[in-house]
Amino acid sequence: MIVTISRKAHFNAAHRLYRKEWSDEKNELIFGKCNNVNFHGHNYEVIVHVTGKVDVETGYVMDLKILSDLIYEEVEMPFDHKNLNLDVAEFAELIPTAEHIAVVIWDKLRRRIDLDKQLEVVLYETPRNFVSYKGDQ
Repeated sequence: MIVTISRKAHFNAAHRLYRKEWSDEKNELIFGKCNNVNFHGHNYEVIVHVTGKVDVETGYVMDLKILSDLIYEEVEMPFDHKNLNLDVAEFAELIPTAEHIAVVIWDKLRRRIDLDKQLEVVLYETPRNFVSYKGDQ
């Protein structure tokens, strides 16, 4: 029996979308308001889906308390109330777009979740703008 379990969490963070090697004009043209030199913030919501076989002994795909703890350690603690560009090492050379943030979260969690389970990260930047990542397939 294959089942998907899910855990939702949130974090608040600031970022700026820009490329250092581009002119101010090109950054403004491509990234618009998201290129604000003083940064801007979002109330991000992340949903982590883990799919796998239900363990016959425990009835779990994965203990949701363990998944909750992993999300707290790998996402909430390092990202919450941070400036992603300045405070989070993964974004020192990576533009913190929603796409990149979702991939970074997926990579961090993938290292800690058994490989026999599928992993998907859905990241809401706003209630209407969201991305999902399941790994390179």
